[in-house]
Amino acid sequence: MKIHNSVHSEMWRGLLASTVLLILFASCARMGNPDGGWYDEEPPRIIGCQPADKATNVKTQRMAIYFNEYIKIDNPTENVVVSPPQMEMPEIKGAGKKILIQLLDSLKENTTYTIDFSNAITDNNEDNPLGNFTYSFSTSDHIDTLEVAGYVLNAENLEPIKGIQVGLYANLADSALYSEPMLRNSRTDDRGHFVVKGIAPGSYRVFALQDMDGNYKLSQRGEQVAFDHEIIVPSFKPDIRQDTIWRDSLRIDSLIRVPYTHYLPDDIVLRAFTPLQNERSFLKAERKEANRFQLFYTFGDSILPQIRGLNFDDSNAFVVETSERRDTITYWLRDTTLVNQDTLDVELTYNTYNYPDLSDDSLDVSFASAALQHSVVTDTLTILSKQPYEKRKKQLDKEYNEWKKKQDKLKKKGEPYDSVMPLKPLDVQMKIPSPFAPDQNIIITVPTPIEEPDTAMFHLYAKHDTLWYEAPFVLRPYTMPHTDYVVPRTYELVGEWRPETEYSLEIDSMAFRDIYGTVSDPIKKGFKVASNDEFGSLFMTIDGMSGTNIVVQLLNGSDNVIKEVATTNGTAEFFYLKAGKYYMRLFEDRNSNGRWDTGDYLLDEQPETVCYYPDEIECKEKWDLSLTWNPQRQPAFRQKPDAITQQKGEKEKTIKRRNFERAKKLGIDYVRGKM
Repeated sequence: MKIHNSVHSEMWRGLLASTVLLILFASCARMGNPDGGWYDEEPPRIIGCQPADKATNVKTQRMAIYFNEYIKIDNPTENVVVSPPQMEMPEIKGAGKKILIQLLDSLKENTTYTIDFSNAITDNNEDNPLGNFTYSFSTSDHIDTLEVAGYVLNAENLEPIKGIQVGLYANLADSALYSEPMLRNSRTDDRGHFVVKGIAPGSYRVFALQDMDGNYKLSQRGEQVAFDHEIIVPSFKPDIRQDTIWRDSLRIDSLIRVPYTHYLPDDIVLRAFTPLQNERSFLKAERKEANRFQLFYTFGDSILPQIRGLNFDDSNAFVVETSERRDTITYWLRDTTLVNQDTLDVELTYNTYNYPDLSDDSLDVSFASAALQHSVVTDTLTILSKQPYEKRKKQLDKEYNEWKKKQDKLKKKGEPYDSVMPLKPLDVQMKIPSPFAPDQNIIITVPTPIEEPDTAMFHLYAKHDTLWYEAPFVLRPYTMPHTDYVVPRTYELVGEWRPETEYSLEIDSMAFRDIYGTVSDPIKKGFKVASNDEFGSLFMTIDGMSGTNIVVQLLNGSDNVIKEVATTNGTAEFFYLKAGKYYMRLFEDRNSNGRWDTGDYLLDEQPETVCYYPDEIECKEKWDLSLTWNPQRQPAFRQKPDAITQQKGEKEKTIKRRNFERAKKLGIDYVRGKM
């Protein structure tokens, strides 16, 4: 009897233990449950496709991909790429444990189709990513499996370009990009990286296109584009890569060597640019201020518009200023009578330039090298002042009455007062650097066109010991660095600046007089030139660039130019640098105009080549830093330092591996404790 009871008791204990284990197992299997059970760290798994992945002789336009759990797709419109390109947007959606695909374009014969999901597929609960997945099928009896890869960068600043279309053409003619859609396509990710898949053996050209109208070909001059004349021949080779096996989110379990198929080329670099919009048409006329009006054009012209006054005498009526690119022209009205005339009727004659319409299929594609089409246009314009005379007169009367009341009060109190309201002086702005380095100058600007400044009324004094002495200087119109553009109403005062020396700039009253008779008040500015010990110097030797026109630019942490030098001897010298961290880039100045110039696909012109020094440069006070740089040592997609790259790659989707942290809180080893 005792033996029977003992056996019976053991049976109950065994049943109880089994029940506990089942409960624990169920707890471990539940995902994110309220009692803190183990998380699901397994990505969704494909259990079938219809038609099968890599199926051949496919005729249907409907596909389905089945999973072992509920899934979701992150923004399929942007993240899923179908190749060859589809003129009608495919319908791709997650539905429970499957993905449904409906291609709306008719299937092409003898073609491999790829539907690249990238990292867009995750499970529904924990966002565990499936990883890069591409579904493919063929309408012929075989699958094309070759791939090519690379990067698309902004040609001007080597920023990665996200979301730009990259396409292959078997048609090697220059006209292919604007005469037919891409043969195979891909889209860049947030690092500017692309992979074009499902390629048949052959020779191809590769292009990038910011396809604004969705026709997969260049049809608008405003579309950003990148091209290369190099013919690529896709190939592959067996290779070995090293993979890391993680025990958990912090500890490496092992390193393994994994054989794989290495597709080539995988380092294509495309430099994308927007062509100069040198088509010229008239935009608008505007008269915000009564004393001037402006004409706006889409592009400049060496010949200024001809203006004929219809309700005023236009002879010697204007002082004319242009923007640097001559696309904005300002006409200052000399005569105050004309200033007070609210309506100006003019006859305007100007040049226009236009390219043929790229979307016109009837055009001969040989027009790609054709020049702009020129025509002369005459318009009649009515230019209205946005500050009518009556409104301005009321404002002046108001200001006078306020001044008069103030003077009347002073008179009643027996205090000094004015009987004539003084004229407002000319608002002269002066920019004096601080700290003032010996290689800098003073910039002076005035708000309205002036007569030639009287330099006899300018006095520059330098302090030596305790005495002040006159110092030499030159006052000249300010020219934008490395260009021949003279900035309107801007002057540069150049002196022989000596370190650690105090200066005083004194300008007599009436030194500046504008075209309306307004004059400047006296001006006195004191400043001190900094010591050489407050600065450092940088000398960069650039390998392989001697004899080439280049502009070398020193940059701050925002990728903005601090200083720049033009050189042909392969050396760049920067003096009087404040202590701090800098970066550097250069561009090949092919036309020696001192500025970076974009390309033009229709004229077969690449943009001027830009290179970045790949490292941070630290300058210190009283230090001379000498460096050597070979701009060709690294490919363009690895040159720009991360610290000044604006387009940062998004964090890659990975399994969160939260079970390790939970195990730490429970005080158990995750590998042993996980069920």
